[in-house]
Amino acid sequence: MELRHLRYFEAVAGTLNFTRAAEQLHIAQPPLSRQIQQLEEELGVTLLDRSARPLALTRAGAFFYEQASQILGRVAEVSEATRRLGSGQRRWLGVGFVPSMLYTALPGAIRDYMHAHPEVDVVLLELTSVQQAEALQAGRIDVGFGRVGIDTEGLTNTLIHEEPLVAVLPADHLLAALPAVSLEQLAQHLLIVYPAQPRPSFADQVLAQFRVHGHPVTRTFETNGLQTAIGLAAAGIGITLVPTSVQRLKRDDISYRPIVDAGIVSPVLMTRRRGDTSEDLQAFCEAVLRAEEGAA
Repeated sequence: MELRHLRYFEAVAGTLNFTRAAEQLHIAQPPLSRQIQQLEEELGVTLLDRSARPLALTRAGAFFYEQASQILGRVAEVSEATRRLGSGQRRWLGVGFVPSMLYTALPGAIRDYMHAHPEVDVVLLELTSVQQAEALQAGRIDVGFGRVGIDTEGLTNTLIHEEPLVAVLPADHLLAALPAVSLEQLAQHLLIVYPAQPRPSFADQVLAQFRVHGHPVTRTFETNGLQTAIGLAAAGIGITLVPTSVQRLKRDDISYRPIVDAGIVSPVLMTRRRGDTSEDLQAFCEAVLRAEEGAA
């Protein structure tokens, strides 16, 4: 299977018409039909219901269309990033971040940098730590801010600081009446962890702290986002742990409580490509570090 097969199928699936797809691709219709047939033979499934009027995707075809579009989109991003890097154009800065970073000093640092450097196009992408490592290697971003250090060749992680975690409880929970709670108390309840995928993630970091302190969690519920975890806690489904800075998110249906056990923290990490000496990137990282120092 080659990229052209994906492009051909994307055109056919997008138009549901071989004639229009062939016109878009600037090729004749018969060769296009043969390419799609070859693709189906290689996959061993039927992607198109040719008996339908108009042409229709099979269930397998709809799935393959979605996946092919994502792959082609990623290829386009990587190609553009490679051209930028190869031509020495450094007036574009890609920044990846995990959602909890929105409650730290990072947003303010980004705002200040954009005001001070209007000639630099800052592109922001919400990505997990694992996704940030992949995006850095592919050139889709220049720097990432997360909480899980991904040991990947060619990347370097800088610890900005370690942030204490707090428990998020339903406002009417019995533990919410206490000034602080312990891991032992929290381990008795359903623990909502996030993100579910990809791993390793903040979820593994939280679960590990319970294990290390001798209170392994027996009941968990995995979700993919910080906001969802907090919403489920508010609904009384369970409890969750979040970085202290998230307390800036005010809700009357939850209570934040500090944890009495020592060392319950999450690192704030800045990840870059090793050897990247871009002046724009250096200025941005310095702006972030200054903002973090000022917020400490």
